[in-house]
Amino acid sequence: QLQASGGGLVQAGDSLRLSCAPSGRTFTNLGWFRQAPGKEREFVGAIRWSGGYTYYADSVQGRFAISRDRAKNTVYLQMNSLKPEDTAVYYCAAAQRGILSTIRVATSYNSWGQGTKVTVSS
Repeated sequence: QLQASGGGLVQAGDSLRLSCAPSGRTFTNLGWFRQAPGKEREFVGAIRWSGGYTYYADSVQGRFAISRDRAKNTVYLQMNSLKPEDTAVYYCAAAQRGILSTIRVATSYNSWGQGTKVTVSS
């Protein structure tokens, strides 16, 4: 099971760190996606587990950072300078055989966790 945690209510400009622990499975890509009310799910960022390379959506580039703790098999999404438009339910997802060219594509991920809600007030 994938378990994302760390969401909450913060003010604009604050920081928040989400965690995802894909226990009991191997994967090549781990991604973060979000879905705001009334909008489609969108790519936030992802990490290639083997090399640790990270990729981000333009909307969060420079504000969000993904890191991993291989010993804990946990991936983190550090969110800084949060904006009201970052308000959404955030999901982590794992692709067991994901490839680089589809790392931003939600349908390339075969395991999804329950989301964690992030609310940013203005």
